[in-house]
Amino acid sequence: MALIERLVLASGNQGKLAELTALLSGPVAEIVPQSFYYVPEAAETGTTFVENALIKARNAAAHTRLPAIADDSGLEIPALDGDPGVRSARWAGEEASDADNNARLRDALIDLGEDERGAAYRCVLVALRHADDPAPLIAEGVWTGQLIETPQGEGGFGYDPHFYLAESGCTAAELPADTKNMLSHRGQALSALRRRLEQEWRRP
Repeated sequence: MALIERLVLASGNQGKLAELTALLSGPVAEIVPQSFYYVPEAAETGTTFVENALIKARNAAAHTRLPAIADDSGLEIPALDGDPGVRSARWAGEEASDADNNARLRDALIDLGEDERGAAYRCVLVALRHADDPAPLIAEGVWTGQLIETPQGEGGFGYDPHFYLAESGCTAAELPADTKNMLSHRGQALSALRRRLEQEWRRP
């Protein structure tokens, strides 16, 4: 029997919904996007991934009165003091597309030497029993790679065509979807969250 009958995802992203459904299918009977309940988007005013994920999860739980899950993720470049970080989706502007953000990334790489192009994708997942849950479950995943100027691959999204994985010999955009889901920052965070759900939300 599932630990949670219905969990609300604080996003309308169908890719995230499919990913979470596949990896949390044991402890969670059903995951529905917040758009199913017409939940308004929360303003991401936090300065960290944890803060933004909590904001989104509490917003979804408050509007639906159901357990909720949210993620916040992005690309961190140590040579740029961690930028774009929490602004990854908006690095080139509030309405920026992936193409806009990748163009800004290429501009930034011009000024970085080969030894300064290390980067990491980071994902933080938060799960709440209810909007006022004082003990949210928090799980994190980090995926390290090297940034390249010339994009490679048609898969994935975001900065994936520029995120090169030496151990795989390709970019994140060139990986098969199931392989990416296993290796990625979100895949790591989901695996960790599933373990915590099974351990800490189990009914007595």
